[in-house]
Amino acid sequence: MIERRKTRQVVLGDDAHGYVRIGGDAPVSVQTMTAGYTWDIDACIAEINKLAAAGADIVRVAVPEKKDTEALKEIIPAVKVPIVADVHFHFQRALDAVEAGIHKIRLNPGNISDRKQVQEVIAACKSRNIPIRVGVNEGSIVERKDKQKRLKELGGVFSDNRHGHFLAIMITKLEEYLDIFYESDFYDIVISAKSTDPVLAIDAYTEISKRFDHPLHLGITHAGPRETAMIRSCVPLGHLLAAGIGDTIRLSYASDPVFEVEDGLEMLYCLNLRQRKGVDLIACPTCGRIQVDLFTLVQDVRRKLAEEIKLPIKVAVMGCIVNGPGEAEGADVAIFAGDRRGIIYVQGEKVANVPEEKILDSLLDECRKFEDRVNRGEAKLGEKKVDIIPPDPIGELGSGFDKIAAGDVEKPTSARLTDLTISKT
Repeated sequence: MIERRKTRQVVLGDDAHGYVRIGGDAPVSVQTMTAGYTWDIDACIAEINKLAAAGADIVRVAVPEKKDTEALKEIIPAVKVPIVADVHFHFQRALDAVEAGIHKIRLNPGNISDRKQVQEVIAACKSRNIPIRVGVNEGSIVERKDKQKRLKELGGVFSDNRHGHFLAIMITKLEEYLDIFYESDFYDIVISAKSTDPVLAIDAYTEISKRFDHPLHLGITHAGPRETAMIRSCVPLGHLLAAGIGDTIRLSYASDPVFEVEDGLEMLYCLNLRQRKGVDLIACPTCGRIQVDLFTLVQDVRRKLAEEIKLPIKVAVMGCIVNGPGEAEGADVAIFAGDRRGIIYVQGEKVANVPEEKILDSLLDECRKFEDRVNRGEAKLGEKKVDIIPPDPIGELGSGFDKIAAGDVEKPTSARLTDLTISKT
């Protein structure tokens, strides 16, 4: 088990939208942000509901204009998940969002720095128990208005000690900003320190975690398209979470935000920081031993199981008799294929031997039956029953006869695969 950093806890939400706890002993929450315009009310509501259905605990919306905060009055009552208002440049949008019933505010010290304005936002949030996230992102902490100060800061940023200088700016500006909150006796704060540089993000969050006991919102900003942003985000966030740092996360993709939710949850599942919902699917990688159309099969299985199975059943889809038996032992339901056929096991017991064209339907049927048994209390997840003996590699699933005839293998003296000796390459 990962020993998580001890933090304060903040709570957002209400009876109608549910409550999400961030920090303390609460599970790590997953959030994302809508891609459409907030003022487009029907589209915004539909997108929020889609993201909530995908598993998002919290959804953030942009409110750059008054028409966006006006829209919140209709949006918030129509959804069932806590909503965060992303406020930039004008403190009045934060005040409007509070009046509209928002559940959390996000402020950026680089964009709203006037002390009196920040104090007004704090007072409004304090009166309604609304937490505030303070984001000291790399892209907005460098001075924008004072040209001389900007040149000085950028000179340090682009010197050899780039990370050290950025860390100094982040922490200094964060300390200055938080002083305003502490003067108002306001502590329902979440901190983020995002960067496009994964190593800088690791360093920033690590240092901030040493200095403040507020919960941390982890993320990599401007990470790029999903294909690369997944790695750019999951590597540093996984590193931090495994070290016990981080209380809520957002994976930022230039893509459908549903993927942010799905990938964020999967990362937490892998680290045992959230209890899995739905199937845990494992499958073979690219391999020259595969004897069925495995990759099409895996995608079909993934789609069907996501639609039908609700319990965290571990399902293995293996393409040959080499790794198949071992994976079948660790899975609740498993298929491993041979020469255009597949053997299905349920918790280590062989239940079917089917031709390739029937593998999908047969596997799904066994998953349904197993889920029903678990729901009735007749079976338990992860309960292995027997040790699996691999099938004869030249038998019903193997293609060994052809290999022996070609002189590529010696005839095995045991039915176990481990006795198969490769004599030629």
